[in-house]
Amino acid sequence: MTTTQLRARHTAEPPAPTTPLGRVLAVVVLGSVMSVLDMTIVNVALRSLSEAFHAPLTTIQWAATAYTLALAAVIPTAAWAMGRIGAKRTYLTALVLFTLGSLLAALAWDAPSLIAFRAVQGLGGGLLMPVGMTMTMRAADPARMGRAMAVGGLPILVGPVIGPTLGGWLVDAASWHWIFLVNLPLGALALALAGRLLRPDAPRAGDPAPRLDVPGLLMLSPGLALLLYGLARGGEGGDFTAPGTLVPTAAGVLLVAAFVRRALTAREPLLDLRLLRDRTFAAGIVTLALFTMAYFGSMLLGPVYWQAVRGFSASAAGLLAAPVGLTVGLTMQVAARRIDTAAPRRLIPAGVAVAALGMTLSALQTGTEDVAVWRVVGAAMVMGVGAGMVLMPTMTTASRDLPKERMAAASTALSINSQVGASVGTALCSVVLGTAGADPAGFRLTYAVAALLLVLAVVPALFLPGRRT
Repeated sequence: MTTTQLRARHTAEPPAPTTPLGRVLAVVVLGSVMSVLDMTIVNVALRSLSEAFHAPLTTIQWAATAYTLALAAVIPTAAWAMGRIGAKRTYLTALVLFTLGSLLAALAWDAPSLIAFRAVQGLGGGLLMPVGMTMTMRAADPARMGRAMAVGGLPILVGPVIGPTLGGWLVDAASWHWIFLVNLPLGALALALAGRLLRPDAPRAGDPAPRLDVPGLLMLSPGLALLLYGLARGGEGGDFTAPGTLVPTAAGVLLVAAFVRRALTAREPLLDLRLLRDRTFAAGIVTLALFTMAYFGSMLLGPVYWQAVRGFSASAAGLLAAPVGLTVGLTMQVAARRIDTAAPRRLIPAGVAVAALGMTLSALQTGTEDVAVWRVVGAAMVMGVGAGMVLMPTMTTASRDLPKERMAAASTALSINSQVGASVGTALCSVVLGTAGADPAGFRLTYAVAALLLVLAVVPALFLPGRRT
């Protein structure tokens, strides 16, 4: 390459960020750990919260639902907020909201106040993932994107394993207040690190500020919240025809569809769906949609199987999930680094196939009551190997070659995709298990349905790039 070409290339490319990648990852990982642990810890403590506030469990469950709905409502604003005030300020705002919500939740005096304060937490938690992912993608050059995403995404995968154990211990050894108070030192440390380590990136005075697509916001945020609420209600009741389930689900679908139509025609949409014209991004997001439906949907089956069929305690069921989480985390560290040099079309479909094999083995092993424990755990670990080979490598592949200015929109779309996929999968598995019955035959059928979704995920994965460019 000639000197003139080098100068031209240097001029065309944006300057490299001054903040080292390691500093960005330190902040992002800490924020992710806090958010993911909180979601799983609260789920374990719902019965204790019901007793503490003398409220029915159906009412206390809104503490978890309010968090999810607030999270769904705020995620679509992430890309706009980063364009308006910068990623650093948006991340700091998210940390403040989450930490403040944690403090208020610990001080809650009744069920309604707890539910309201959990919604405040959700507003912060909903911004942490897409903003953290955006900062990671911007700080990492394409050659190191896989390694960076592996480290940044580790809490999302191993948190559900650590959270239930930690939550049970906090409730038993101290009180329910500590499932929220534990976030305060983590939040304070994350705020201090973010303020010190992250590079200021607020728009300069005089730069045109992005306009907020208010009609799009009024379609997408309520649409996602209603859709996730309807899916959750349908999954819990095993019936999507009841008015309390059908109406919000249908309204959510219609609002999201209306937003899609607007996003494809508006000059400055809330979320740039024109990203889907990029073949790699489109293939990646469809692969992830099918994979998250199957993988995260099936995560509810293990605890129910161990307790309802095998008669184990909740603590024992949580411990039996630990090897799976470790398998996912270790595999992901290897695979996400490998995707920096390997052909995505080879690695990712192979990972989907391994996950489908593990899901099929789980269907076979849970079909009887007297199967050895190690065989059931082993089947789940095979599935975990596949998950580690697919999730972060696919996100990396989908976004690696996008321009820096489109990273925020890409991370927001990926976050929404993950939330909707997991919710659809959870509802589907709940309905299938509820219809078939919580006995070995029911678990066999539900795991088989999840395995079929994974087989379907192989198709879009084959459209990923055939070589690393």
